[in-house]
Amino acid sequence: MSDSSTDEQAGRLYVPTADHHFPDEKVNRVLEFIKEDEEIQTYLEAQNINAVDRMRYNDHGEKHIEIVRNRALCLYDLLKAGDVEFNGAAEQGLEEADEAVIVALAATLHDVGHVVHRDQHAYYSIPLAADILERVLPEFYDVAETVRMKGEVLHAILCHHTAETPLTTEAGVIRVADALDMERGRSRIPYEQGGRGINTLSSQAISHVSLQEGDSRPVMVEIAMTNAAGVYQVDNLLKAKLRDSGLEDEIRIVAVNTNENHEQLVERIEL
Repeated sequence: MSDSSTDEQAGRLYVPTADHHFPDEKVNRVLEFIKEDEEIQTYLEAQNINAVDRMRYNDHGEKHIEIVRNRALCLYDLLKAGDVEFNGAAEQGLEEADEAVIVALAATLHDVGHVVHRDQHAYYSIPLAADILERVLPEFYDVAETVRMKGEVLHAILCHHTAETPLTTEAGVIRVADALDMERGRSRIPYEQGGRGINTLSSQAISHVSLQEGDSRPVMVEIAMTNAAGVYQVDNLLKAKLRDSGLEDEIRIVAVNTNENHEQLVERIEL
């Protein structure tokens, strides 16, 4: 599956949720529930107040979550097609179809801790997400399954933070997908408000990101950047997320400087 759809307003590429229709309809039902749930949707709006409005940091709101979730599910598709083993649901005695549900829920809720503070937000996300999951999961699972699913989703949420090591493939997917939302649209609001930090400027240098089936590895990520500032997004942020994700040998990342009008300090980076 190629990550090739475009959000023209924000200038960001993402896979529409509607593209993800799995043979088992469970994840599709969960995604529909998320879309209609007032509490979850309010969190996605509110968590941007601290990140963007108060700290002028890059987007951590509804659009970021949509892109991370869609790219996480795209990664899941590509890794499954490449016969990569997912151990989170399996080791809990859950169904294979629950792998995608873990990925979808963790991607949706991984940044809710921003409503408390940007700093250490991954740790604030855990109790907030746990409360949401205790309400949502019983709509789809019995008591025992709810406990096991909640643990796996919370593990994946926690491990999107680089200080924690993912112990499941599902968690590794969330960790990497979080860093794959790096195009210039993500920094549009803080940039227009005068933000000129390294995260904002480096994101402005990334024109698009695409995911597709790789030749030597299950996943190929291609990143186009317009100047050397984009190196920070690739070599610092994405590289840090890929490291210890458990997916280092499954994902090939190539970043190319597409600006032909100026002398290029960096032409190509490959991870």
